[in-house]
Amino acid sequence: MKKRVGIWIRVSTEDQKRGDSPEHHLDQAKTYAKLHSYDVVETYDLTGVSGKTVKDHPECQRMLMDIHRGHISGLIFSKIARFARNTIELLEFANFFKEHRADLISLKESFDTSTPAGRLFFRIISSMAEWEREEIVDRINSSVETRAKMGKVMGGIPYGYQRKGKDGIELHPEESVVRKKMYELYVQHQRYGTVARILNEEGHRTKRGKKFSDVAIKRLLKDPITKGVRRTRFTKVGKNGQPELRDSSEWFFHKAPAIVSEELWQEANDIINKYESTKTQPMNKKLKLFTGFLYCKCGGKMYVPSSNPKYTCKKCKRKIPMDDIEDIFKSQLKQFLLSKEDVEAYYQSSQTGIQDKKREREIVVEKIDKLKAKISKLFELHEQGQIETERFKEFYNEPNEQLKQLERTIPALESEIKILKEHAKSSDFILSEAKSLYDNWDNLNNEEKRNVVETITKDIIVGNQEISINLYSLSPPKKNTSFSKLIANGQHGL
Repeated sequence: MKKRVGIWIRVSTEDQKRGDSPEHHLDQAKTYAKLHSYDVVETYDLTGVSGKTVKDHPECQRMLMDIHRGHISGLIFSKIARFARNTIELLEFANFFKEHRADLISLKESFDTSTPAGRLFFRIISSMAEWEREEIVDRINSSVETRAKMGKVMGGIPYGYQRKGKDGIELHPEESVVRKKMYELYVQHQRYGTVARILNEEGHRTKRGKKFSDVAIKRLLKDPITKGVRRTRFTKVGKNGQPELRDSSEWFFHKAPAIVSEELWQEANDIINKYESTKTQPMNKKLKLFTGFLYCKCGGKMYVPSSNPKYTCKKCKRKIPMDDIEDIFKSQLKQFLLSKEDVEAYYQSSQTGIQDKKREREIVVEKIDKLKAKISKLFELHEQGQIETERFKEFYNEPNEQLKQLERTIPALESEIKILKEHAKSSDFILSEAKSLYDNWDNLNNEEKRNVVETITKDIIVGNQEISINLYSLSPPKKNTSFSKLIANGQHGL
């Protein structure tokens, strides 16, 4: 009766690129089996699988089961490094084969584990295979560190950038605009989820074509590459197999094309650090007008409990009606003044905002054209029978959803451009708008009022008989804000 054997094939992706094919290994094993009158009954194909550990792979489990049930009594493989590289696993396999009276047959090393000499040789060769693997890993790590020091681009390209040549990066014309918008949206809303939702609803997607998540937004906002500082060798694989940060002393820093100004990057990250240090979530701006800015003279923060429509001190329980504090704040707006220099700064900021919105619209139009071409191609392939009807929706739904979102974005962008143009018609218009802020206060909705409070207010201190309103010094306005900052430090009696 012929010996029933299986053939084990494991050829790495790199070896295949060098012309070492799985078919070649299969032919060698079949030739060996024929010369020894073995009957080949199974083939276990692990092409492209890492040799670091193979025991949990389905093909390996199938092979062990075939040995256990006596379906095969030997396994042919090209060499030990193709079977496995982990010494412990190799010895476990050898013991398993020995217990089931099956043989391990290596073509290159020419050994048979059924003999004492074969088992000794097996242990020696398996140790050498593991040593070889560790040497390769060490060489790779050394190469990675050298490339990191030199600032070579390794791995994926960050969102907002594209590869330049072999080892460099440059700004991606579309993604860089979206990534800049992330910072502007976060400074405005201070919520990762809100930024992700807005970008997704506008039809923007990640490099992989997926929707943005709040985790992704946080990671992108904290990365200093957007302000022109690229880090290399700052992560490593942790004990659980997940990436973790190295000690900062091991990082390398290199210059990169900046997407945002250092001031905008710092403003966003200051907000992030504030919430991370206090372990609190950003407030819901639609609720209370002065939450986060109103303090009691005793030092406690004032909030509005659900049981009482008054701002209340957490420490001493001092109270002040919500309407009273708003009336006092409104009266302070009478001191709102702008110099000619600040009007000009506002005008220049408006012009920049218009150009940014125009570029954003151009990018959206380009994406719409690409998606329409993609969808048209899908219909063409479907009509030609190259895409089955059952699978057509699978390919069609995602680009179609993104197309609809982008098309809904166009009217909103055009409206924003129109408003910005109207506001930028003349410096006189901006000045008159700024001076009339007090008169228009009652016509603003709660969110617009909140934006005013956030822009101009440092803090408001409530005492026994007076309220001190501390407003920021005059400076160029924030983007998307139709007024500059107040010069004021007023006190009002109660």
